[in-house]
Amino acid sequence: MSAPARVVVHPGKQALADGAAARLVLALQDVQTARETVHISATGGSMGSALWAAVAHSPLRDLVDWSHVHVWWGDERYLPAGDPDRNDTQNDAAGLAALGLPPQNVHRVAGPDTSASPEASALAYGEELRAAGSGAWDVMILGVGPDGHVASLFPGHPAQLSAEAIAVAVHDSPKPPPTRVSLTLECLARSQRVWFIVAGADKAEAVRNGLAGAAPEISTAAQVHGDAETLWLLDADAAG
Repeated sequence: MSAPARVVVHPGKQALADGAAARLVLALQDVQTARETVHISATGGSMGSALWAAVAHSPLRDLVDWSHVHVWWGDERYLPAGDPDRNDTQNDAAGLAALGLPPQNVHRVAGPDTSASPEASALAYGEELRAAGSGAWDVMILGVGPDGHVASLFPGHPAQLSAEAIAVAVHDSPKPPPTRVSLTLECLARSQRVWFIVAGADKAEAVRNGLAGAAPEISTAAQVHGDAETLWLLDADAAG
């Protein structure tokens, strides 16, 4: 049974980042009261990086034992390691790298420098996730595009229909770069907590469609819910 969506509105983008950072630290602390190891899925984009910057500067950050936190990504651009357009590169620079996670706990999607194809990269990423045996994400963090997409699952794109795999190669993405690797909708939804972090007036329609439960060809965001919690964390502009 999925948790119904709840909306939390912040006055601006920085307040959204700071609020989400505090919420994330406290959620991770809560999980670690029951068990050491935590698995979270991060997102790219400006708010994804703003979140890690806020976590890195949060006075609450030391409440978490970061040595037992595992970070994955909901999607990644199929580019070489260290490319400035990769989500992990941007998140690292924003503040993720400053948290001191063991390198083996930061699970990066292989790019063309270390994999034969995006299909091979998706398969390897899925196998790595399966071997980790996390069962369900503790926190799934997702941005939402103006077109209603999450991860690299674009409404109406064939990749969103891939249900059997954990991760899938995405070709001809309507948003550059055209080649990507993404977790599937089924994998995204295998989460205790799903948090959509959305800022900007250009996202307001996508927020409305997501909350209204629009069809997959209109909104892939609307298809993802957490088992225990589904939050839409918005700034005032995205809230319309």
